[in-house]
Amino acid sequence: MTYALLLIAATLLAFAAYVRLAPTDAARWHADPTEALSAAGALALSPLESERKIIAMPGGAVAWVEVLGAGPAALARLDEIALATPRTTRLAGSPEEGRITWVTRSALWGFPDYTTADAITHDVATSELRLFARLRFGSSGSGR
Repeated sequence: MTYALLLIAATLLAFAAYVRLAPTDAARWHADPTEALSAAGALALSPLESERKIIAMPGGAVAWVEVLGAGPAALARLDEIALATPRTTRLAGSPEEGRITWVTRSALWGFPDYTTADAITHDVATSELRLFARLRFGSSGSGR
């Protein structure tokens, strides 16, 4: 019985260590949100003309929103908000590049969730922010 409990504890510790310490390939996660929109079948209509602004997918979601101002400025503001979120760091990109990927880890286990955003300037007054959020482990998240 003691050995069984020790084995269970060791397995949980190994799992926790793997989730927290597994290396992250930035190139894999710093993906173009357009590809996710296309895979979800959301590019049949222009995203700004569509009624659906968020599309759930297995293990993630894609979303878009029209904002006032130029794309880089909107993306810089979104970056500030993301970096102020607990357990969130920038994985790749910058507002100047036009695309940013962040990793946010759950509080208890440290599961990484990845969010990529890019901005497209339509005219002087408006831009479109596109977001692609997904889980690394599992198919649904509880945020714990």
